[in-house]
Amino acid sequence: MIFRQITRKNYFFSVRFFSSILKDRYGFVVPSIPIQQSRSSPNSPEVNGNKKRKKNKEPYRPPSSLDMTGKKIIHSNLPFDFRFSYTESNPNIKPIGLREPKYSPFGPGRVDRGWTGVCAPAVDPVLKSVEGDVSNDAEKKMEEWRRRRKMIIGELLTPAERAFLIEKCQKNRTKRQVNLGRDGLTHNMLNDIHNNWKHAEAVRIKCLGVPTVDMKNVCNQLEEKTGGLIIHRHGGQIILFRGRHYNPKKRPVIPLMLWKPHEPIYPRLIRTVIDGLTIEETKEMRRRGLTVPALTKLAKNGYHASLVPMVRDAFLTDELVRIDCKGLPTTDYKKIGVKLRELVPCILVTFQKEQIVVWRGKDYISNSHINSEEKSFSLVSKSDQSTEKRLTDISTHNSGCYIHDQSSDNDSIISDTEDLEMDPRIEEHVNTPQCSSEECP
Repeated sequence: MIFRQITRKNYFFSVRFFSSILKDRYGFVVPSIPIQQSRSSPNSPEVNGNKKRKKNKEPYRPPSSLDMTGKKIIHSNLPFDFRFSYTESNPNIKPIGLREPKYSPFGPGRVDRGWTGVCAPAVDPVLKSVEGDVSNDAEKKMEEWRRRRKMIIGELLTPAERAFLIEKCQKNRTKRQVNLGRDGLTHNMLNDIHNNWKHAEAVRIKCLGVPTVDMKNVCNQLEEKTGGLIIHRHGGQIILFRGRHYNPKKRPVIPLMLWKPHEPIYPRLIRTVIDGLTIEETKEMRRRGLTVPALTKLAKNGYHASLVPMVRDAFLTDELVRIDCKGLPTTDYKKIGVKLRELVPCILVTFQKEQIVVWRGKDYISNSHINSEEKSFSLVSKSDQSTEKRLTDISTHNSGCYIHDQSSDNDSIISDTEDLEMDPRIEEHVNTPQCSSEECP
């Protein structure tokens, strides 16, 4: 009613009149002293300071000064040497130096194995050099480990069981996954895989980055170090089966590494003068290698399984091959260069300007890798009907699920028909005779 009586002409006076009515009606009086908060806010610094006070950081003490009395030493029956990475380290290549003292990454006095700066050997190297029987004992332990692995895996899975486990491990069914990145299969990852096997019979492993250049080595190390069995592989996705008779309560003891050890010092990858060339020829080859068209561009955390056959096919027509690695860390493309040197094989020319330049060498034989063009072509094209029929017959002959690779030890990589299409190196063993019933697990 008050608003209806107000006109535009006396708008200013009506506002004053309206405010006076509100003041008289409610009788609001402004306090002279500000109202004090009865409760202090929980986010105030006084309350937070009383509840939680920042503890002073303890000064650094070397591991040798720590008191380990009364703590149990962890003993593991695993027959292999403990390394930070099993796929990205080669025990056959010896380092020329160390970047830090020989502090064990397992902690001082926590494990009954000494640390050599590179690994924690299962057999003491001092005893191994003095007593000759120690090496025989190590081989017996490894054979016992493989025999137990066959017993735990049990009978081969039927096609229905295998399809059920594969479907159960897909992304739309479970979020459980173990990521395998640039460090490859690390020691602590073994513990993660066994933790996943507590709740499921199979675990999904996603492989990306540098280790995917040699997926065969990744599969070999996964089966050998975990004791499981690969029942499916599509690209960088691996499904690892724990075995029919796996008991989580009897899992092996795996001590955890508390920090990542520094990598030792290895010989230089790039030599000043390439073998068989003069200084001028080496400089000219490096200059020319940076100007040739790039074979491919590698993506960060990508899947590089087709890189080796691509380089082999490029060597059929070109002497130098350049791979663009812009955006990748320096350690990543240097590791890729080492893998190419061993798998292709080839000679490393330079890593300048984030490029990998490799040379096939003077004594390169084009027929050294049979059907390399067909293998690399199978990575990007679909197989014809005859190939699919042949692969189906082979998979049916092996209970529909396994094909054994004779290049590894008695326990081999196991792949399905999709694996044969994705990895051309497995096709070499398709027509080879299968293992007998006594040799198969």
